[in-house]
Amino acid sequence: MTSLAEADFHRLLDALTLCVLLHDAQSKAIVWANRAACEALGFSVDELIPLKAVDMTRPEPKYDRELAIAAMNRSATQGPQVYEWCYRSRTGHDMLSEAIATTVKLEARTVVMVQFRDISAEESIKRRLRAHEARLREFMQDLGEGVALLNEAAEIQYISESGRRLLGLSLNDAAGSIVDYTAAEESARLLNQLDNAPADGPSSPGRYQCADGERWLRITCRRIDLEEDLRGVLIHFRDITDVVRTEEARRTEARMLEYAGRYNAMGEMAMAIAHELSQPVAAIRNFVEGAIQRLAQAAPGESIVWGLRAADRQAEHAATIIKSVREYVARRDPNIAITDLRTILSEAAWFVQLRAREANVSVHVELSDDPLMIECERVLIGQVILNLAFNAIDALASAECAQKQLTIGACLNDGQALVFVRDNGPGISEGHERLFDGFSSAKETGNGIGLSLCKSIITRHGGVIRAFPVQSGGLECRFWLPLDEAAAS
Repeated sequence: MTSLAEADFHRLLDALTLCVLLHDAQSKAIVWANRAACEALGFSVDELIPLKAVDMTRPEPKYDRELAIAAMNRSATQGPQVYEWCYRSRTGHDMLSEAIATTVKLEARTVVMVQFRDISAEESIKRRLRAHEARLREFMQDLGEGVALLNEAAEIQYISESGRRLLGLSLNDAAGSIVDYTAAEESARLLNQLDNAPADGPSSPGRYQCADGERWLRITCRRIDLEEDLRGVLIHFRDITDVVRTEEARRTEARMLEYAGRYNAMGEMAMAIAHELSQPVAAIRNFVEGAIQRLAQAAPGESIVWGLRAADRQAEHAATIIKSVREYVARRDPNIAITDLRTILSEAAWFVQLRAREANVSVHVELSDDPLMIECERVLIGQVILNLAFNAIDALASAECAQKQLTIGACLNDGQALVFVRDNGPGISEGHERLFDGFSSAKETGNGIGLSLCKSIITRHGGVIRAFPVQSGGLECRFWLPLDEAAAS
């Protein structure tokens, strides 16, 4: 390789925007500097040549002259050497630099070319990023929520410290696939949620039982594509085991309360039912006694058969009454189905009329001509109707009016199914809006638990229940339930 003349080399380096100092290969003294270096350091070439390292370097051990000389020496045998250096300008400004020492053989002599550039801004940014990263790591370590980045195969590429803690992973444990941490029957549903992860925001949360069968996770996900190593599905997950257990305890409590409500309603119906049963039982006894007498008198067989058949019909009627009551009060698991609300009200009306008859209350039933299809547990909705009607009958029992009237009905109202229970009794003086909030009652001796139970049942079915004063006197209770969309269309 032909060696360059030093003057040509100087002209070449002067054309660069990169700062360059030339050092003698033997003494390591500065022998020349290009224009960019002179401008950056604030010295002319003539002023730089006599300067020593102590005059233009930050006085710290890491910038000791011997360290720079060692890097320059290595460049002669090992090629260009990169090291950090801090130059000090004429004005005392420190310029943190990345320096590259390269040995160059010129025609007249061998020099060490040191190229340097100011990296103060870069290092400042790096320090801030490291500080932000440290703070972020501390914040995420104490989060109650885990964060993980998944690839297309649902394998965990990155997971936060809090996420490792939630999944029971130590620092060195391989994370594997997120599906591994959920119960086997949950895998397909979780993969479907990940496949459909939106890019414009978090998905709807999914609830999944863990593989241990004890814990539950709530997972949301979002698809990201920021750069090559930050691409995939970002998930946030948290342990909701306590929430699930609380909800289950509340459901159990609600089922017990609903059963207690039905049982309580059964007690209130006992007298009316006993009266209703007394009629077929008395008829059975009369028909059987008549048949026995005819047998004793050797009466014609036809009259005996007629009497026994009549007794059988009355016994069947009594059995129907008992079966209806047993089906109503029996404890059972929730049985949700699409049902015509008019059918539920008609079935409840039979019990209402039994109770009303004893209180000398006339019952009028108003039903819509069109079906009112709702998705519900029919026994519970029937229980609400009975509770409201029985409360109205109790209020009418003490009312001083010539005609005690109770009207129950179901109709379409603003796109929803409406049930109303209206009486012409004394009503209540105030607090209609709080009647179903618990511990409020229209009865002097009532505690409001039955009305609170009504609100709980209607709310669970997506409905609303309210009480309104009747202008002519009395109280009207109404509840609205959403129509089944499929049946409505």
